[in-house]
Amino acid sequence: MYRILIVDDEPMIRKGLQKLVEQSELPIESLRSAENGVAAMQRIQEERPDFLFTDIRMPKMDGLELCRQVAEMDADIQVVVISGFSDFEYAQKCVSFGVKEYLLKPVNIKGFQGVLEKLVLTKSKVSSETFVAVTKLEQWASRMELGVWMLQEAELNALLDEIRSELREYKLKLNRVCDILQEIHTLLHQRLNARDVYLMQGELALVGTSNEEETWLRFACAVRGHLEELRIRRKGKLKDPVEEAKRYMESHLAEEVSLEEVADHIGLNASYFSQLFKQSTQETFVQYRTRRRMEKAKKLLEQPQWRITDISGEVGYADHPHFTKTFKKYAGCLPSEYRQQMGIRS
Repeated sequence: MYRILIVDDEPMIRKGLQKLVEQSELPIESLRSAENGVAAMQRIQEERPDFLFTDIRMPKMDGLELCRQVAEMDADIQVVVISGFSDFEYAQKCVSFGVKEYLLKPVNIKGFQGVLEKLVLTKSKVSSETFVAVTKLEQWASRMELGVWMLQEAELNALLDEIRSELREYKLKLNRVCDILQEIHTLLHQRLNARDVYLMQGELALVGTSNEEETWLRFACAVRGHLEELRIRRKGKLKDPVEEAKRYMESHLAEEVSLEEVADHIGLNASYFSQLFKQSTQETFVQYRTRRRMEKAKKLLEQPQWRITDISGEVGYADHPHFTKTFKKYAGCLPSEYRQQMGIRS
């Protein structure tokens, strides 16, 4: 099954190319289009295509720049440049970005089919060179399931290190690593739910990861999440840990509560809680706490009976100048200026 992205600023050309792909009888997982390079990069971040067909001259971001950015991603995306005869010399500059196939406008059926066949052949060759046996993935998933089910955190961490080390030896492209980790996680999820004791939650979202470190962090966080979920369920605590953490932080905004303290309160490992919190809120623990403190400060500033010096302490800042500086960075003005904007005299 192949994922294909067509990029051209002319709607009729996009539709024509889509029709040619549909007529090719190629097994298609997804067939999408974009009107320029900017939109194309957004589509690529959402889902990495196997084959990318792009025009040269487009508004916002042209095909040359799109090819350059795709090359920098180190993704296993095969790119085909589509150009008019007058742009052909310009299109050849893309060769430095790994583009090996060109199509001249107007695109004919025979030429398109020939290029498509080359892409499929190259894709098959690359896949065979970076093949990781399914039995290997199943073995990893089986060992991982045991570590999670028995709450063997040390053994699980050692297995994660082992998998990462072994996969590195394959020298895989990032998108191939994502596919493999996604498959391992799916197998793990299926095995845990097959025990028919708890319905395990949690999904692995690797779409949009820009580097190997981020990819592994998300994968490890998701796997450890299953272990932590089991630990919580077996203690009879069914509350969402992130929401529980938020509630605890909200009731302690005036105090200097640490990440470790909050993690301990909800019964999670501090390192895992930190990863889980950022994955769930898209903010670090400190960023979230600061934002909630500043939002509370705004509400208090809108009430005349509160003195600004008292507000700083109420939202956890014993050092008033630090509060003032933080508030200005967050709101774009000093607390006194914010209050003046509300028509309140300090």
